[in-house]
Amino acid sequence: MQEIVQLQREFFNSNISRDISFRKEQLRNLLSLLKSNEAELCEAIHTDFGKSEFETIATELEVVYKDIRKTLKHLHRWAEERRIPTNLLNFPGRSYLRSEPLGVSLIIGAWNYPYQLSLAPAVAAIAAGCTVILKPSELPARTSAIMAKLINTTFDKGFFHVIEGGVEVTTELLKQKFDKIFFTGSTRVGRIVYEAAARQLTPVTLELGGKSPAFVTHDCNLKMTVKRLIWAKFLNAGQTCIAPDYVMVDNGIKQKFLEQCVREIIKRNYSLDDQNYVQIINDANLERLSVLIDKEKVFFGGEIDVDNRSVMPTILTEISFDDAIMKDEIFGPLLPVIGYDDLDKAIQQVRSLPRPLSCYVFSKNEESREKILNEVSFGGGGVNEAVMHITNMDLPFGGVGPSGIGKYHGEAGFREFSNIKGVLSKPTWFELNLKYSPLSKTKLSWIRRFFKF
Repeated sequence: MQEIVQLQREFFNSNISRDISFRKEQLRNLLSLLKSNEAELCEAIHTDFGKSEFETIATELEVVYKDIRKTLKHLHRWAEERRIPTNLLNFPGRSYLRSEPLGVSLIIGAWNYPYQLSLAPAVAAIAAGCTVILKPSELPARTSAIMAKLINTTFDKGFFHVIEGGVEVTTELLKQKFDKIFFTGSTRVGRIVYEAAARQLTPVTLELGGKSPAFVTHDCNLKMTVKRLIWAKFLNAGQTCIAPDYVMVDNGIKQKFLEQCVREIIKRNYSLDDQNYVQIINDANLERLSVLIDKEKVFFGGEIDVDNRSVMPTILTEISFDDAIMKDEIFGPLLPVIGYDDLDKAIQQVRSLPRPLSCYVFSKNEESREKILNEVSFGGGGVNEAVMHITNMDLPFGGVGPSGIGKYHGEAGFREFSNIKGVLSKPTWFELNLKYSPLSKTKLSWIRRFFKF
């Protein structure tokens, strides 16, 4: 690890990656590499936890392709020097912002979308001119292996390299000196990464999670609301960091909402055989989810297939904020539905939990929508939609507080891996004498005036 980090530092110090043309060439190479090996990438992830070719391309690879294409189109504009106003005290002069790459970066990917959540941060790092050491999650072992194989045989080790392994490898990596660390995963592990980075004063982006709520008001379009919510919740068998974790629904329509949820689940026929569902990633998570299913509160579903590591879509009702399922992010195909009579009280209940990564509002009422958006703090979300905000590369993606630090995608990702330098440039043919000795009350009076402009 020390050798690879040193190679990357030497590569970065050679200034090769500061060239915009070089960065674009590497992004084109990555795009070509992924596209030409789609079949192998899809096969690997299907072997790991049953994700179909359709979902792998639609929810993972196309997101990365879109990010690369957008970056290639706009990188020169993002990286160009930007003029900003200069105050009168610095007349005559000009002020501008200049971006530079932070340096050697470490990206620690997540298992639930192992391609998207490993490669999208890498796209941002490459765009900014950083070198990249990528540590994919070891849980989907074949996806980790295929990324290592493709990337390590295509790119210079000093520029972009994959290191595989488990907790021990990550622990050793975190002992090295990096200029930027990007981590996607649980809040618990995020704290460990943050603490390790603090010892080196390394800037960190943390993409975490949390209990992302969905609000459903009495005047919503019920059929469309349920259609979009059920898709968003059970996509990837609920193993999505921005999935609606639970639903706050107006009691006036709660029963209709529950019944419509059941109809929608039956209609979609979620099944591993039909390639529209995936396995739970491992036995430990299967056991964790099984403990959260209170049989007395199951409205629909609840079946567990241990042999196939599968939990069928489950709706739970009569849930309170004191129940075990409301203590931590579910990260699985269990959807608690909680009724409310007073929207203000519902908002206060949601605000009693740590600030989530996402929030979704399903309502036709503008006042209700604005109230929730204004009063609930979250990283990003949607109105009458769920999860799909992640596909818009112009929307910065990330959390707030316990759900994350920093944003990425598109230009936000470029900024996340860049240092923005502020520069004041002045000519030498003129200089006000106000700041030089001898000092006087008259000079101070003029300085006060200049500071007002």
